[in-house]
Amino acid sequence: MTINYNERIPNNVSLSDDKQLQRALERWQPKYLDWWREMGPEGFQSKDVYLRTAISVDPQGWAQYGYVKMPDYRWGIFLTPPEKDRQVNFGDHKGEAAWQDVPGEYRSLLRRLVVTQGDTEPASVEQQRQLGRTCPSLYDLRNLFQVNVEEGRHLWAMVYLLMKHFGRDGREEAEGLLERRSGDSDRPRILGAFNEKTPDWLSFFFFTMLTDRDGKYQLASLAESGFDPLSRSCRFMLTEEAHHLFVGETGIGRILQKTCEVMKRINSDDPAKVRSEGAIDIPTIQKYLNFHISVTEDLYGSEISTNAANAFTMGLKGRFEETKLKDDHRLATATYPVPDLAGDAIVVREAPALTALNERLRDDYIVDCQKGVDRWNKVLEKGGTNQRLRLPHKAFHRQIGTFAQLHVSPEGRVLTEAEWTRHHADWLPGDADHAFVQSLMKPVTEPGKFASWIAPPARGINNQPIEFAYARVD
Repeated sequence: MTINYNERIPNNVSLSDDKQLQRALERWQPKYLDWWREMGPEGFQSKDVYLRTAISVDPQGWAQYGYVKMPDYRWGIFLTPPEKDRQVNFGDHKGEAAWQDVPGEYRSLLRRLVVTQGDTEPASVEQQRQLGRTCPSLYDLRNLFQVNVEEGRHLWAMVYLLMKHFGRDGREEAEGLLERRSGDSDRPRILGAFNEKTPDWLSFFFFTMLTDRDGKYQLASLAESGFDPLSRSCRFMLTEEAHHLFVGETGIGRILQKTCEVMKRINSDDPAKVRSEGAIDIPTIQKYLNFHISVTEDLYGSEISTNAANAFTMGLKGRFEETKLKDDHRLATATYPVPDLAGDAIVVREAPALTALNERLRDDYIVDCQKGVDRWNKVLEKGGTNQRLRLPHKAFHRQIGTFAQLHVSPEGRVLTEAEWTRHHADWLPGDADHAFVQSLMKPVTEPGKFASWIAPPARGINNQPIEFAYARVD
C-alpha cells in the first residue's frame, strides 16, 4: 500500500473521501507543528538531517532516505493492509468478525487505551528535546532525530483513530495530547516514566532499549485488538519501533565496547581510573540499567488488574502474540503465577490468568530484556572483562503494584529502611553519578568522529559510510 504524498496530510486511508475528518485533521495539523517547534529537538529545527520516510507499508521495502528539515517531515496516517475476513481472536467475542467501528458499549475503555498510548509518543520527544546539543556523533544525532520524528508520526496514528472514531470526545482528546507536557507538575503526561528526565545519552540509550521495548509490547498487545483500525495502526507502528530498539541496544553495546577498550589499555577496571580516561565504568552502567528497567516495569501496572481483564474479555487488547498461544483464548479458568509478599519474603502464588494479564505481559517483556542483556554481556566477554550486567529482581525499586514503596534489593531480598538507606546508592545512580555522566556530554559534530565514551557503530545507515554527514549542523 503506497502512501499519497501529494495530499496535505500523507495517508493511505483515502482521507480525501472523508471531508469532515480531513478538515478536522487539517485544523489539528498547525497546532501539531506549533507543538513540534516548541517542544521538539531544540536548536536543530532548521538543520538538514538524513532521515528515513515511509513511502509504503509494504514490508519488503517501505522507506526512502534523504535530507529533510524536521518541521518539513511528512508526518501522516498509515495503516497496514486489511486482513481478509479477520476475526476477534480472544475474549467473549472470539470468532466474531473484527470491528471496523467502535462498539458503543466499549467506547470509554477503548478511548482510554488509545489516549494512553498516544500520550507516550509526544512525551518521549519532549523528554529528549535537549539531547541534540550534546550528541556523541552525527551518526547518533541522526538516530535521535529519526526516533523523534517517528514518535511524532505515532502520535498522528492515534489522533487519526480518535478523530475518525470518537467524534467530539476524540477531537478534545487530540487537543489534550498537545497540551500536556512531560514533567510539568500542573499538566503532566499520563504515565510516570514519561515524566522522568532524559538528561544525557546514557539515559537515552537505556530509554530506547527498555522503555521503547515496553512500547513494543504494548503495541503488540493492541495490534491483537478486535477493533481492526487500531490493530492495523499498531502493526505499522511496530515496524518503526524496531529501529528505536536497535538504537538503544547498539548504543549501550558501543558504550560497553569502548569501556572494555579503555580498561584493556590501562590494565584496570577500577571505576575511578576508567572515569579518568573519559569512559563510563561498568558499575555506573549497571546503576542506570537498574533505574530504567524498574521505572519501565511500572508501566505495566499492578500485578492484578480488573481493567486489563475487562480489555481482554471485551476483545480490545490481547496478550503478546495472542494467536500463537496454545489455549482457549478466553482464560475463564486458567491461572498464572504472580509474585506476592508473605511476611518479609517474596513468594509466588497462582492467580486467575484473566486478572494477571499485566504480570504476564511484564514477564514477556523481562524475558526479551534479558536477551538484550545477554548480548551486552557477550560484548563484555569479547572485551576481556569478567564483569557482567544483570537485570534486577522485578520487585526492585517499584512504585506501582504489590511492591510499591517496598524496599527490595536487586537480588530480590526484602530490606529494612535502614538497609535500603545504607545500600541504595550502590544500586541506583546518585547525584555524583549523574554529574559524572553529564560531564562527558560534549558535542562531537565532525563527520566520522565519536565521543571518548562510545565506540563507532559496526556500519553506517542505509549503506552509507560511518564518515557520512548524517546531519548538516554547521
